[in-house]
Amino acid sequence: MEIQITSLKRCELVSLSGEIDATTAPEVEQALVQLVEAGKRNLVLSFRDVTYISSAGIRALSATQIQARRRVPPVEIALSDLSPEVKRTLQLVGLDHLFRFYEQAVEVVGSF
Repeated sequence: MEIQITSLKRCELVSLSGEIDATTAPEVEQALVQLVEAGKRNLVLSFRDVTYISSAGIRALSATQIQARRRVPPVEIALSDLSPEVKRTLQLVGLDHLFRFYEQAVEVVGSF
């Protein structure tokens, strides 16, 4: 698992790669929570190089979204570049109701 954070004008682009499983999910959650607690307003999570996400990864995303929505003002988190398999997994557990999904990071970066 690799996490790369790029600060852009209106958002933080978080590029994830590898598998998000029980071993790596805490690392992902910690990185995202740090951004939320630092007061970053908009986060774009790029899943371009994510090959798998487990229930632990889903829990990490959900927990981060809950914390983000509790902030005043709330932090917006969007997901992009999802492979069909990862997207289907996230939709099956209902995360498409918690996050906005975009085909490419460029689309969501432009929406902020």
